[in-house]
Amino acid sequence: MSQLPPIPRAPGRLSHAWALWLKGSILLAFLAASSAPSPLYAIYREAWGFSAFTLTVVFSSYALAMLAALLVFGALSNHRGRREVVLASIALELVAVLLFWSADSVAWLLAARVLQGVATGMATSALGAGLLDLHRERGALVNAVAPMVGLGVGALGTSALVQFAPAPTQLVFDLLLIVFGVLAVAAFYLPETVERRAGAWRSLRPSFTIPARARTTMWQILPINTAQWALGGFYLSLGPTLARVATGSSVPLIGGALIAALVLSSALTIALMRQSAPRSALLTGAAGLVVGVSLAMAGVQLHSTAPLFVGTVIAGLGFGAAFSGSIRSLVPLAAPLERAGLMSGFFVLSYLAFSLPAIAAGLLVGQFGLQSIALGYGFALVLMAGAAGLAIWLRGSAAVAAAT
Repeated sequence: MSQLPPIPRAPGRLSHAWALWLKGSILLAFLAASSAPSPLYAIYREAWGFSAFTLTVVFSSYALAMLAALLVFGALSNHRGRREVVLASIALELVAVLLFWSADSVAWLLAARVLQGVATGMATSALGAGLLDLHRERGALVNAVAPMVGLGVGALGTSALVQFAPAPTQLVFDLLLIVFGVLAVAAFYLPETVERRAGAWRSLRPSFTIPARARTTMWQILPINTAQWALGGFYLSLGPTLARVATGSSVPLIGGALIAALVLSSALTIALMRQSAPRSALLTGAAGLVVGVSLAMAGVQLHSTAPLFVGTVIAGLGFGAAFSGSIRSLVPLAAPLERAGLMSGFFVLSYLAFSLPAIAAGLLVGQFGLQSIALGYGFALVLMAGAAGLAIWLRGSAAVAAAT
């Protein structure tokens, strides 16, 4: 699939090489901000006394708001330009961070998470498409790696502040205000990569704009994509609490380290497997999820730290491989002006898997306990990933047989 025809760079704008790294940094910052509240939930629960179900609702409100933003704003940057949508999303993120900073109740926390979800949804589609505009191969790599690194940095950084710094529920957001303030200034100098065109208001009508050529592939990768994102949603919502239950330690860094183990190993695998065939990446991902989740759940059952973390790293390797295979299976199937819609559609499906199973798990924790729910959740993910891997292998074998 060809690149967009080059647009003359306006005076004072960054080169495409610098713009690629700036857009990657902005994407990383948005995802770091999204995981930053996770290690704070234990502090909020102690202060305000809400349940595990309420915790997962607060967490998932972000994902559902992001999903809605992808549906509504996913194609907006095709009409208004990538740069304008990125600047608007940073402005919304700054307001969301201010809401977090002043939160003194669950209602405030919900409002902040919802606004953050909207801002991240707008940014994800515009940045994702813009990165592909700048360079298809490098853009796809940054699209896959930056979110994972961001999630790990946000969770681990906040955990460190909770453990070692005063007033972490404010200091975290002080730092985020500075980061997004700097990025807002830098984003002003981004070059535009698409021409403005009519139809911006019509593009706000919620729609699933997956290009026709990509639909079959999208449905084929859906089972493995659902399994990996459901795992991510569980870890980012209930992971720190699960770490305390499984390890018997209340050290805040343990919870942040568990999230970081999942997402940073994912980022490493994405970088290492960027040249591998998409089908091989998907099969590797399925195997990693089956083995890793099984080992991590053994750690939960045995209250043993080593298998919990080793299994989480292996599951993260599986997540990264499957995510890389999914992105690289889809990207060549979209024309330049279809990219924003494709990325939006892909992340809509991903964030449904990220949020809804986590909400269901939080609802059931009160009845059955976190350990039992974690084991049942893990068993379901192992079955789904195993079935998805088998289906991918059988399709490949059938294709080889047909070719011969």
